[in-house]
Amino acid sequence: MKLSIVIPVYQVKYTLTRCVESVLNQSFSDYEMILVDDGSTDGSAKMCDDFALADNRIRVIHQANKGLSSARNAGLAISRGEYVTFIDSDDFIGENTLSILMTKLEAYPDYDILEYPVLWHHGSPEQRLLKFGVKTYNDMSSYWVDGKAYQHAYVWNKIFVRRLFDAVSFPDGQLFEDAYTLPLLLKNAHVVATTEEGIYYYTSNPDGITNHPGDGLSSLLETHIRQLEALGMTEELSEYYAHVLNIQLDVYKATRKAPILPVPHITSSAIRRLGLPWKSRLKLRLLKIIGIKNLCRLTRLLRP
Repeated sequence: MKLSIVIPVYQVKYTLTRCVESVLNQSFSDYEMILVDDGSTDGSAKMCDDFALADNRIRVIHQANKGLSSARNAGLAISRGEYVTFIDSDDFIGENTLSILMTKLEAYPDYDILEYPVLWHHGSPEQRLLKFGVKTYNDMSSYWVDGKAYQHAYVWNKIFVRRLFDAVSFPDGQLFEDAYTLPLLLKNAHVVATTEEGIYYYTSNPDGITNHPGDGLSSLLETHIRQLEALGMTEELSEYYAHVLNIQLDVYKATRKAPILPVPHITSSAIRRLGLPWKSRLKLRLLKIIGIKNLCRLTRLLRP
């Protein structure tokens, strides 16, 4: 079997059919679909069973409500494909997406991860297309920093060689689990490619299984700090650092906890070279002058 598709399911009776049918209608057919019912009470659980009865490529797991990471891990545990991908059950994929992507992986068997475009917040006023170019990365640090993977560390718009998950699982009970997990997968990867073919339709469901910002911002911040430190906190990371600084400011605003982001030496010339919005450049300049604690306090006063 070529591909395992893991779909966590929780309270999605209005979107589950769209999601499942977007896979069933693909021209590519060498896959198994694993529906992981995470304790749904709205009828989604029975829908999963009905889908499995209608198509022998579909398998179902029922478990008590444990969250997105646990559901994905349960699906991974029984997956049999050479490759694996994830789809959230309130999302769906575009026509022929799997055929396009799997054909590319067949042509380039050295690819460990293949990332494809996302239509972000499909159907909402915030809708926009996220594309990542046609590139191949042999250096995982380059993919994370130069390819700005830290801005799109989702697992659902990527196909992975299944073996990457042999020693990696999603963190139970942690928010922003994708940003935590992708760097672990990259440690075992050798080649990552991005393509502008195929499409993942990301929608927003506040009642779904996916956790949302809040206390989880602290976990996200800790994840990025570990990455910054692993990469060496060099001046070349200034743009990535600016991204993490914004997360730290949001965490302080939400929690009032003392900032934990280390402050590296970033020169004024490095800040000038960055193609950042003026607000981000200003924050970096203020960081140099007043320090992280005072910048957090100032930002909170300006954005109550």
